[in-house]
Amino acid sequence: MARKWFILDTNVILHDHRCIFNFQDNDLIIPITVLEEIDQFKRGHEQINYNAREFSRILDGLGGYRQVKSGITLNIGKGHGRLRIYTNHQHEPEVGAVFTEDRPDHRILSLAMYLTRTRTREKVSLVSKDINLRLKAKSLGIASEDYYTDHVRDIEKLYTGERTLNDVADPVIDRLYESGSLDTEAAGIDKPVPNQYFILRNRQKSALAFYDPIGKSIRRVEKGNAYGIKPRNAEQTFSLHALLNPAVQLVTLSGKAGTGKTLLALAAALESRRSFQQIYLARPIVPLSNKDLGFLPGDIGEKLDPYMQPLYDNLSVIKNQFKPSDRAHQRIREMQESDKLSISALSYIRGRSLEKIFFIVDEAQNLTPHEIKTIITRAGEGTKFVFTGDPYQIDTPYLDAQSNGLTYLIDRMKGQDIYAHITLQKGERSPLAELASNLL
Repeated sequence: MARKWFILDTNVILHDHRCIFNFQDNDLIIPITVLEEIDQFKRGHEQINYNAREFSRILDGLGGYRQVKSGITLNIGKGHGRLRIYTNHQHEPEVGAVFTEDRPDHRILSLAMYLTRTRTREKVSLVSKDINLRLKAKSLGIASEDYYTDHVRDIEKLYTGERTLNDVADPVIDRLYESGSLDTEAAGIDKPVPNQYFILRNRQKSALAFYDPIGKSIRRVEKGNAYGIKPRNAEQTFSLHALLNPAVQLVTLSGKAGTGKTLLALAAALESRRSFQQIYLARPIVPLSNKDLGFLPGDIGEKLDPYMQPLYDNLSVIKNQFKPSDRAHQRIREMQESDKLSISALSYIRGRSLEKIFFIVDEAQNLTPHEIKTIITRAGEGTKFVFTGDPYQIDTPYLDAQSNGLTYLIDRMKGQDIYAHITLQKGERSPLAELASNLL
């Protein structure tokens, strides 16, 4: 089998600063243009800025000038190839004839073209998370591919968190209502996943249940409410149950806009407020042209307001369940004033203690798998994490339904006793909103 040479684009490194260790025994090429671009991302507080700094440290620790001269083995022994930085390659005429503008992407294409033509004994491929650059490469006859290390292979088979069992016998449903729980054999459920939810039904009766990994039994789920918010369908009932279950420390809710993900998470947080010191509601701010919030005019509140408004809207929905004179309405205001309830950009919670916090991360599909890991690994004692989002509505250019952090988290956490997930399908904003979501 021919040895492979992978040319890395800048966005791969900004996505995963340890990417160079994920190409097995194949050789890696880093164009000097990529290092120049990485240097421009070193300043800032976003994850891509952290990745830029960490990659530079890794590169410096591998061997300095030797990488430039002849390459260096990434790891002693078998299992890794060599890394080399190309510094002085000139533009290829074929690339310049098609793409006349001098841009970093076109310099990377020139190097890829040169290596494809001259390294005939190796299989050369450009690795980039930029779809447009991959298409440009293919138009020139250059092999190109995405960075697949943290991809979920089959998005259509992604864990949904619930199953529907039809034609369940009446006695089974009756016993579940009477005793509140059944063993898996009596319920007719084979190899359930921890905290998986079930709709048991026949033509006359139905019941909602979940698999309790602690008691190893199927337990009935009752329709409840949280801080005035009542679930409108089975999926919302399951979601609220998972959110309020103290044995579950990590919850993911996915689904299209209007399915109630964020509203349910916030209502559950308020309902269980006595168990936590603080409630955090945060969302990632997608940088624009590598410019963070400091680029925008105004103070920090004015910078954040446009991004945070959807979260405040959900909070208003909960408030409006009560009269202004009601204690439940006043309590929310008091929690905001005392900072027990905090709404903020995700990048502005760095360095803060995460002990006994109900932490909701909205729009989690805009996070990379590494960002998700960074957030969760900072969880202290008594903290509960909730990630909500729609894997098909992504605002960052280098993520997609298969590679975003939310999808990755759902795929990797399935089967853990302290984890629960629900994919919400039905929109509940209004019949008009549901119709527009389905048809337009």
